[in-house]
Order: sequence, then C-alpha cells, then structure tokens
Amino acid sequence: MNIVPIVFAFDNNLVMPACVAISSLMENANKDTFYDIFILYSAQERLHTEVLDKIPRYFKRCRLTYREVDSTFDTAFEIRGVTTPTYYRLLIPELIPEYDKILYADVDMIFRLDLTEVYNTDLGNNYIAGTYDLGMNLAADGRKYINSIPELRLGDYLQAGFIILNNNKMVSDDLVAEFKCQAKRKFKFQDQDILNIVCDKRKMVLPWKYNMTDYSFFYLMNEPYSLTNKYANSDVKEAKKYGNLHFNGHKPWKKYSVNFDIWWEYYRRSPFFDEKFYFDFFYSKLNELDQLSLWKRIKILSRYFVYGKRKV
Repeated sequence: MNIVPIVFAFDNNLVMPACVAISSLMENANKDTFYDIFILYSAQERLHTEVLDKIPRYFKRCRLTYREVDSTFDTAFEIRGVTTPTYYRLLIPELIPEYDKILYADVDMIFRLDLTEVYNTDLGNNYIAGTYDLGMNLAADGRKYINSIPELRLGDYLQAGFIILNNNKMVSDDLVAEFKCQAKRKFKFQDQDILNIVCDKRKMVLPWKYNMTDYSFFYLMNEPYSLTNKYANSDVKEAKKYGNLHFNGHKPWKKYSVNFDIWWEYYRRSPFFDEKFYFDFFYSKLNELDQLSLWKRIKILSRYFVYGKRKV
C-alpha cells in the first residue's frame, strides 16, 4: 500500500467543493494508494464536518484528520476575495510533523491523476515543488507585478495551489518563522508570493499535468507556442488529456468557466450530488449557456450523456 499524505485548508464556504475535489481524488486513486487526508480549519469557526465525515464511508482507502489553526493569520492581508485560510499552508510543517514530505492542494481542483508518482518526487534540498504559474510568468500584468517585488524572479514563479512541501527541511531551517514574518506584508498574491520569496532558489518544477490552471488553458487555446517556453510538447499533450484541473479563476459551481462541465461531471458522480442544486444552477444560467458556441454546447452534452453518474 502506498500512503500519500495530502492537506487541504478551507472554511465552511468551501465544504461542498472540497467534497467534490476529494471525491475526484479518490475516484482516480490506484488500487494500492491510500490517502491520508488532513484538513486545516480556523479555531475561530466550527467547521461543518458532518458532510466531510461521510468521505471515509464512501471511499475506504483514505483517512480524514482535522487540525485546528490558531489566530496566527487572523489579521493577515486579504485581497481578491481570498480569505485567511489560504495562509494555512504556510504552517503545515508545524501542524503535521508526522510526515517528512507532504502534498498540499486547493479545493477548487478536480484530480484526474493518482498522486503516488508525484508524491515520490525526490526534493533533495529544495523546500517546495510546484508547477509554473503561466499567467504570472507570461502575461503582461503578471510580469509587471513580479518585477515590482524585488525578491521575486521572473520566469521562476511557481503556482501554490498544488505543491509538495519538504516538511523535514522546512522545520530544520525554521522556515515557518520566516513565513509568519513575511505574512505581515501586503502581497497581492498572499501566501503564493511568500512561498516564492522565502523558498527562492530552492524550488523544484513539477510537470504541468499536476496543476492546470485557468491561465494554462488560456495559453493552450490562444498562444500554444508560449507553453514550449516552459514545458515540452509531450508534457503539454499529456496534461491536456489527463491533467488535474485547477479552477483558480471563475468557480464552476458559481458561473461558467473553462472546463466547468468536467467539474459538474465529477459533481454528478460524487456521493454528494444534489439534484436541486444541479438543476437550480443550470436553470439560472440558461441565458448565459445559450450564448456558448455550438461546439461548447456539444461538449457539455457529450460529457453529460457519455460519462454518466457516479460509480461509487
């Protein structure tokens, strides 16, 4: 049995998306993979665990453990509607000391890959491993922002929504103390900026397939040649077909977004599917969906009829 520890951090507003993300993780797990799942939440809020607690009942090869986070980041800078739980990943080396290495993932993701292989990545002396943030490294606004922060390096900026943390090395070098210090500053991209600054040259790049963000698909559809600056063509093809989807822009359970039909496909197959929520969403979006191209409508219908409901 391959044990893969993974951490999520969220509040009550994201319990439902978290359940869908974890369901997709378990649906695509290898038969010999066991996920040791940790959930970080604020001690100031009673997390609604009633639904989350059902996950190990539906999926046998996993375990859920809750870890309270103190008030360390209660007054940390919030921007773009991203609340303080985003900073909790910075405390993982202290909160989860039982693993020398651990995965972290945002809950606005759909996992289409087993994570055993990426978890077994040899980090060496690197503190973290993650995928390039294509929007920050390639887009004009992102490049301008990186150049405005002296400690950041253009072309080397990683996306923090899916990372491997070298807990052992972070603890020995007391990185959490530096994270807390940097969190007093007002960074537009909050913990992501902090991780890139503090870990600096001790970062490793992961294959693109593990964290395909909305910006990834922008470049895939509009400027595919730009991707070769960061990833080989073989990586791009594999990611497009099987990659984990990270909805770090528009949230598919709220509005239309790139590949939102795939998120809803996994929602329909999850043990947490609610017919009324499903109907209400699509009924409220009829006018918006009517404006989609014929090809996009065919894609949505094909996913609905071809992939069916949950198999759990």
